[in-house]
Amino acid sequence: MIRTPALKGYFWALIAVLAMSNVYIFSKAALNEVHLAQFGFYWFSFGLIWNAVFALKTCKIATFRNLRKKQWTILAIIGTMELIGTTAFFTGIHQIENPSVASFLANMTPVFVTLLGIFLLSERFNRVEAAGMILTIAGALVISYRGQESVDQLFLAGSEFILFSSLVFAVSTIIIKKNVLKLPPALLSLNRVIYLFLFSSIMIIVLNKSFVISSSALVNIGIGSMLGPFLAVLASYNALKYIEAGRASILGSTKGLFVLIGAYIYFHSIPQDYQILGGIITIVGVILVTFGRMKINRRKNKTIETPILK
Repeated sequence: MIRTPALKGYFWALIAVLAMSNVYIFSKAALNEVHLAQFGFYWFSFGLIWNAVFALKTCKIATFRNLRKKQWTILAIIGTMELIGTTAFFTGIHQIENPSVASFLANMTPVFVTLLGIFLLSERFNRVEAAGMILTIAGALVISYRGQESVDQLFLAGSEFILFSSLVFAVSTIIIKKNVLKLPPALLSLNRVIYLFLFSSIMIIVLNKSFVISSSALVNIGIGSMLGPFLAVLASYNALKYIEAGRASILGSTKGLFVLIGAYIYFHSIPQDYQILGGIITIVGVILVTFGRMKINRRKNKTIETPILK
């Protein structure tokens, strides 16, 4: 029987999936009208407002005053990683025509999390995980393959940015998981948005872009920023407090299906058949990777809990 904390975790994970699915839709709609720097400035300025209000209501002032040097360092590392990953992510969204294709490619994140654990933390893996990683990578290749003769046109433009952002987010996920109990989710979310807002503000000035944008772009950014920099990120952090990152990944892998429906409704656009097939393959792959990891974790827990008989 699932305990209450687990139910909370699944609830927050589902909220994160639904919110993040809509981020692909509204960000794509806005990026069709404005430059990436303009988009980032307004997207994260709205996000900063939502997060600041929530942080002030849920975090005591002492939380900010009592942060140790090590915690400030962790926040700086996470903020920098999120800055790099998010910039690459939205660059990919802008270049890829259908946002559901980008969401399927983003399923590589759990694979990168597993691979980093194997190579950096010497974690073990089983056949189920190996099969899942192979499937997910194969699915990503199917999605991004274009079949052009020239090497520079072999893969879908923008796919490299989504894959790179997935790698960066994988590193960030590991760091967050280890520190989420020490740093409140609202603080982590606020920290991320501050970094991104400051960077976007600098870039819009450096690139000499106008602060004036269309009302339709502003509406899409307003809705998307509520779902993205605020709700999706906050819900993800909260989910990690109650359930394993792997369990959240299972739900997260299905976001492409929601984006697929949203893209059809909003843009009247459907990916190529082979891209949908590749997307489904990545979902199956992520599920296998997650189940394989959960199986290993159960064995570790049993080993720890079983008393040694002498």
